[in-house]
Amino acid sequence: MNEQLPLQDIHLPEAISGWPPAIGWWILLLVALLACVAAYWLYKKLTRKTPVKSARALLLNIKQAGNTDELDTLKQLSALVRRVSISVNPRADVASLTGKQWLNHLDQSVEGTPFSNGVGQYLSDAQYRKNAPEDLDIDQLIELCERWLKRQQA
Repeated sequence: MNEQLPLQDIHLPEAISGWPPAIGWWILLLVALLACVAAYWLYKKLTRKTPVKSARALLLNIKQAGNTDELDTLKQLSALVRRVSISVNPRADVASLTGKQWLNHLDQSVEGTPFSNGVGQYLSDAQYRKNAPEDLDIDQLIELCERWLKRQQA
């Protein structure tokens, strides 16, 4: 062999480093983080108990109970509507309303004046009554409260 040739051994390249990752891995990480945040937000939105959701459940309980005591049902409906109204609207604006002012406030959420001039007028003094009004149609009042609750979502 010719010893004059300066041959060297084979040199292997350096090992490939894992850092920095390729752009595809960064995009995948970003998409995974956004998916986690979106899933958390959606979970919170779906499981959130708003005053209106809770009131719908209570109204359904009142409706299904079929309570023969109309005065008790009237008082429950009055308390339910007031609690929801105070929760949805600024407390300072709603909590002190009584009588005609309270009924006018409730009328703002529905068409016409069913609270001031209709069956809803019994809600203003329900807590102070000893006997249920004779001309009270409790089913119509429950339906009015349901319509009012539907308008509270917005």
